[in-house]
Amino acid sequence: MGAFDNQIKRGRKYDQVVEGAREVFLQDGFEGASVDDIARAAGVSKATLYSYFPDKRLLFLEVAKAGCCQKAYDAVQEIDADRAPEDVLMAAATQMMCFFLSDIGRAAFRVVIAESERFPELGREYWLNGPARAREVLIAYFDKAIPRGELKIDDLELAADQFIELCKVDLFPRLLMGLDQEFSAAEHERIARGAVEMFMARYGA
Repeated sequence: MGAFDNQIKRGRKYDQVVEGAREVFLQDGFEGASVDDIARAAGVSKATLYSYFPDKRLLFLEVAKAGCCQKAYDAVQEIDADRAPEDVLMAAATQMMCFFLSDIGRAAFRVVIAESERFPELGREYWLNGPARAREVLIAYFDKAIPRGELKIDDLELAADQFIELCKVDLFPRLLMGLDQEFSAAEHERIARGAVEMFMARYGA
């Protein structure tokens, strides 16, 4: 359980508040989203909103976790570990890129980078629910593929982190810097396939 989890009150209006906040954050961004607008979109009073989330950063992170981040990495975890590495890694790359390149994924990354120096627990929560989760899932797959003679890896954590970073090549920095807002399916596949091919060139048995 992360440090922020102890600050979150989960009750009957929790989902309602998170969904309302997601709508406002996606429309107005983190800085532009006001507590009044979030409460209005969620159909609750400001007092109720603050009783669930005493801090806007906390609410934003919960939106990112519940709305996209956790779903993306949970989807990676559901990939059939009995399949060949090329198939598993391609599916994993596709799922992770869906999060990296989503509106909420981009916004979450920007907020964490901007705020984590003042609020290190924010960065820690993002790490635990994003990259660390993906790393664990990939390592669990490596542990099954290596004995089958499909992969040859000495440093499992390094290999997992390398693959995650390969999935961010080109498209993610272009998105963060505002050079492009949308990418075609062909561009997604190009990056995902390139990540898999480079990974297999290094770690394929």
